[in-house]
Amino acid sequence: MNKHIAFIGGGNMARSLIGGMINNGWPVEMIHASDKSTEQLTTLSTCFPGIRTYSDNAEAAAQADIIVLAVKPQILSVVAKELAPAIDADRHLIISIAAGLRSGDIDRWLGGNKAVVRCMPNTPALVQSGATGLFANELVSEEQRNQAESVLRSVGSTLWVKDESLIDSVTAVSGSGPAYLFLVMEAMEEAGVQLGLDRKAARLLSIETAFGAAKLALESDDNPATLRQKVTSPGGTTEQALKVMEDKQLRLIFDEAMKAAANRAAELAEQLGAE
Repeated sequence: MNKHIAFIGGGNMARSLIGGMINNGWPVEMIHASDKSTEQLTTLSTCFPGIRTYSDNAEAAAQADIIVLAVKPQILSVVAKELAPAIDADRHLIISIAAGLRSGDIDRWLGGNKAVVRCMPNTPALVQSGATGLFANELVSEEQRNQAESVLRSVGSTLWVKDESLIDSVTAVSGSGPAYLFLVMEAMEEAGVQLGLDRKAARLLSIETAFGAAKLALESDDNPATLRQKVTSPGGTTEQALKVMEDKQLRLIFDEAMKAAANRAAELAEQLGAE
């Protein structure tokens, strides 16, 4: 059974979730959203006729059973503290999609003893192809876990972690991951231009190849290593290209880069949680 849900903050990620939920059959009259920006509220009402919008966060929260914190991480402490009196520990499930903020800090800002699910979605959620890591604190019931998963699954795949520190790993893999793949596409496009293709053609080939490879990996029973081996003929062009990448230690570069991302995620959690 769908619950009333309130989004605190009406930016891109909130809009993507609202759109995904409506596409999956969530009744529009059970969706509420608040934002301090009149422009954001107008956009929400235009994009999703029938949802209820508010300029007051507490008023939106009072209508809901599920509250999604979708404001910028830098202001979440202020927003949560202002929202705290409106949160009912026996009623509300809190879902945070604010990057880098730990569930314990969010719970503290909300007054304590709240059911909090911390999520790390990524930008492909904007086109309903996201990947989201989730962590639930000890006060989240099984029913509430299912509710949180239903919300985030509306924009892609979901994965629960048992240890909250693993959200930093999720951040390094999927949270920041789209940027790594955009860089690969960018590099392939540039190399294609250097090889004589016009930029439009090089870009299209790079993007469609990335899309096709990802789709094949998702739909195949083989893992990526096996798929790579299957398209690498001995003595062929792919083998030569991969040899250069291996010689340049591409795997080591990714290992170091993703460790740096995870470490930075942990540092930001410390800094932002010190409020």
